[in-house]
Amino acid sequence: MQKYQFISYIAMKSNEQLIDDLLTLAFAEDIGDGDHTTLSTIPATEMGRQRLIIKEEGILAGVEVARRVFHKFDPSLKMTVYINDGAHVKPGDVAFVVEGSVRSLLQTERTMLNIMQRMSGIATITAKYQQQLEGLKAKVLDTRKTTPGLRLLEKEAVKIGGGCNHRIGLFDMILIKDNHIDFAGGIPQAVSATKKYLAENGKDLKIEVEVRNTAEIDQALAAGVDRIMLDNFTPEQTREAVAHINGRVEIESSGGITLDTLRAYGEAGVDYISVGALTHSVKGLDMSFKAC
Repeated sequence: MQKYQFISYIAMKSNEQLIDDLLTLAFAEDIGDGDHTTLSTIPATEMGRQRLIIKEEGILAGVEVARRVFHKFDPSLKMTVYINDGAHVKPGDVAFVVEGSVRSLLQTERTMLNIMQRMSGIATITAKYQQQLEGLKAKVLDTRKTTPGLRLLEKEAVKIGGGCNHRIGLFDMILIKDNHIDFAGGIPQAVSATKKYLAENGKDLKIEVEVRNTAEIDQALAAGVDRIMLDNFTPEQTREAVAHINGRVEIESSGGITLDTLRAYGEAGVDYISVGALTHSVKGLDMSFKAC
């Protein structure tokens, strides 16, 4: 048995503090003991301007995080925004201009671009998925399949792209999956133990259960859960499950769902469709930060 109590790093810090820590790490890994190229070629007094130029069509995300990048590194940098988060952009658009110390501009460039390109790529693909569900009640959800350390930014990008966040981590929702069920001895046992744990620890968290067949759906309903996840159901099986559940709880579809199959699941009547591809294998949106 562990002889210490694990205290969640996330629970100890606000989202703002976590992002600040992320930026501290990003600068540390990129700049180290100094950007010696910039320090040796650019005078400390040199002032200039750079603009963020969009090179690919998509959804812009990360502008407000970029503002934090510049301000954290050098509060004297002045950022003028022309295009905000969530806007549809095209090649040639200028999202913002930053002016101030050239040394600061050059040292923050890569960190800012890494964040904005990834967030914009996530927002762009999320928008494509959500557009496939136009006219339906279903919402596309992200997952925990994120880049370690970047989860808050990646999930924010999903929201900017029109999607919804699932749980942020293991701490803000109960999701009883197949392995939990098998180790606990079944859905009734797992849900019962969960409710006892929540009551004893004074926590009010929604309970979702992953199911594999109709029998497990009935067990989850009888146990009194908030949401049922239909794992690896076909669209036809999903339609039958939705009819069986008949609005008694929220329904989520999950498991290998692609852009091509997404609408069929939405038309089956589910409330949510979770898609790991929104964050785990996304391509960054092309953009550059050039002197002007």
